[in-house]
Amino acid sequence: MAYADASFGFRPVKHKNGAPYNGSPTPYWVDSSDATALFRGDPVILDGTSNTAELKVAGVGVFPPGTLAGVTRATAGATNIVTGVVVSVAAVTHDSLPYRAASTERVVMVCDDPSVLFEAQADAALATTAVGLSSNILFTHAGSTITGISGAEVDATAAADATYQCTILAFSNDPKNDANAVGNRVLVQFGLHSQLPAGGIVGI
Repeated sequence: MAYADASFGFRPVKHKNGAPYNGSPTPYWVDSSDATALFRGDPVILDGTSNTAELKVAGVGVFPPGTLAGVTRATAGATNIVTGVVVSVAAVTHDSLPYRAASTERVVMVCDDPSVLFEAQADAALATTAVGLSSNILFTHAGSTITGISGAEVDATAAADATYQCTILAFSNDPKNDANAVGNRVLVQFGLHSQLPAGGIVGI
């Protein structure tokens, strides 16, 4: 039985060496001038800014000016670098939205370790022959303003292309994960990553 066709962005699973993801993300800043909403599971990229005023974030910490690097949603497509994936959005008040709404200042927690593997859904039926090839991010679906979960997916059009953003390392190990079926889930590693040497890691 295949998965339902329901994208959820990129979900950290484990490190390349087999160690489980320890859930220790890095805080980053998103300026109120950024008009693109961010959801849990969205890939992001450094934007060359940092927080301009002290921020006090309950349960996270106090951040003087310049101590949080700024990020924005990564651009989908070949050659575009990724810094990490949003795993949570820090609360501002008890009734804060579960996502970072457009044009609001928020602190987002990002899994930015380039050795982490992420689970994601492909946008179309994906064959097992895609394992080892490279692919790109897709933002075909919007994130959910109810759950705060991303709509990002992996492009099922995989190829041996060093300019693509991630490498498909395996299908998710689950009996429901049928090959050649809509809703395929795969494990990927970002090869075009801001913390990797120029050229990054690519598939075959």
